[in-house]
Amino acid sequence: MVITIPLVLLLAVALAALLRFKAVGAGAAVIVALFGFYLANTGAADTVNQLVTAVTGALADTGR
Repeated sequence: MVITIPLVLLLAVALAALLRFKAVGAGAAVIVALFGFYLANTGAADTVNQLVTAVTGALADTGR
């Protein structure tokens, strides 16, 4: 049985943990989130998506 979890959900949980344990402040979290939205509107968005797809594919193949 394969369970899939959206990457955005994993990143949200990681951000919540960082905020909870005060490893990053709320201001920094907002800046990082805004940077992600602005990055998605640039030409780098396709490259970032391809990189994430390649890494997640490699991680999935190591679990087999």
